[in-house]
Amino acid sequence: MKVLWAVMAVLIVLLQVRLWVGEGSYAHAWQLQDKIDDQKAENRQLAHRNEQLYAEVRNLRHGDGAIEGRARTELGLIREDETFFLVVEP
Repeated sequence: MKVLWAVMAVLIVLLQVRLWVGEGSYAHAWQLQDKIDDQKAENRQLAHRNEQLYAEVRNLRHGDGAIEGRARTELGLIREDETFFLVVEP
């Protein structure tokens, strides 16, 4: 009878060790949950950036004013009938 109790005690201890240490343990599950939360936060940031880029692409495809404005600001282009003035601060 004592041998049976000893075997059961050893099994219980082994099951507890597996529960608290190693792969599949509570600590491992908490670590994985932290990684999931970090990845979700990064995904939200990237989704927001993608929405901004999609909006810019839609604007460039459907609006001639957006293309003209971008050409004026980024490339410094002007129309034929316009005069360009460069104001220099002292």
